Formats: sequence, C-alpha cells, structure tokens
Amino acid sequence: MSEAESGALPPLRLYAYWRSSCSWRVRIALEHKGLAYEVRSIHLREGEQRSDDYAGVNTLQQVPVLEWEEGALTRRLTQSLAILHFLEDAYPEKALVPADAWARARAWEHAEIVNAGIQPLQNFATLLLVDSLGGDKVAHARGVIAKGLGAMEKLAKETAGAYLVGDRPSVADVCLVPQLYNARRFDVDVDAYPTLLRAEARCASLPAFQAAHPDRQPDAPSAEPS
Repeated sequence: MSEAESGALPPLRLYAYWRSSCSWRVRIALEHKGLAYEVRSIHLREGEQRSDDYAGVNTLQQVPVLEWEEGALTRRLTQSLAILHFLEDAYPEKALVPADAWARARAWEHAEIVNAGIQPLQNFATLLLVDSLGGDKVAHARGVIAKGLGAMEKLAKETAGAYLVGDRPSVADVCLVPQLYNARRFDVDVDAYPTLLRAEARCASLPAFQAAHPDRQPDAPSAEPS
C-alpha cells in the first residue's frame, strides 16, 4: 500500500515556473485539496529547464513535475493532466471531477481542449519557432487561443452551472483560468466568451484559485517582459 493509499501525506515538491499555465493548473489542484507542497522554481526564460541536472528530473525538460518520496523510492510525475488524475485518485477528498460519468467526461473534454488544442500551440517554445520561421507569433497565438476558447464557449453552454461543468469547480475550470490569463496577455477579446468569464469570476472568489495565482508565487518577479 502506498503512502497516499494509507492516508499519510508524503512531502510534495512541485517543479514549476510562476507563469507556466501547466504549473498553475497543478497549484490550483494542490491548493484546492489542501495539500502542502514545496515549490522548486525552474526559470524557463533563463533556460534552467535545459540543464543536465533538470534533465534527470524531467527528460522532456518541461514543467511541471510533481515529486515525492515513497519509502526508498523517489516518485515523479510529469504532464499536468496526468498529475491531476493522480491527485484525484490519491486524494479524492474535495474532488475536481464530477461523480456522474458523463459530466466527468465533459469536464476532461474541456481540460483537453486547453491542454491539447490551445496551450501547446501558443506556449513559449512554439512561439519562438513561429518567430524563427518568419511568422507573426502574436497573430498565431491570438488565432489559436480564440479558436479554442470559442469551442469551449459553445461546449460550456451545454455543461455550465455555476462553473464550467455543473455547480462545483472541476478540472475544466482548473484549465480555463490560466488559459484566460494567457488570452489577455495576447489581447484576445475575451468578452466574446461570456459563459467562460462567468465561471472564471466564480473561481476568482475561491481561496485555492487565489493562492495559486502567478503573482502570488515565490519566483514571481515584480515585472516580467512579455
């Protein structure tokens, strides 16, 4: 039986960058579930993720990574949605997925639109590539974000209650909030997505979402270039 299964909470370490939306998702979940964790900052703009030492933590040299000790073993998980799945299984209290199977699938559907259909197409590495190929990286990011949020807005009209899926926050909201933050950074007209904004406003009143905000992270600078 693992420490998680036995009810003991091993010390959790989160390798993260303050403005990484994928790291932000994990912070929200950890805060929501009331789990203590230590942040180990990996400064993406300074290339700390490309160090040999960090390659031993994450072979893809990305954030986030969740790490803990389990007996003599050091356990590590990469990829934010895999971490969210683990946290739901290991710490089911204050669930971030609906109990109903259909609603649960719709919540993960929202999450995957962000995780697979928006964020990787507008992240720092992708925009560097677009720029290196002579493209307009800002126009590219805006187009990708607008398309994805438009899809989520249509889906949310079928699923939303107080939050994106029903009346409790879920993984859908966990992924939405950081993505709307990114949308504003690229001057996307978020007023076009009123259902998403209503869910975001509800989330903004919750302590877990407040504590996970980038501006409240230990590695957040007073000013950061876009």
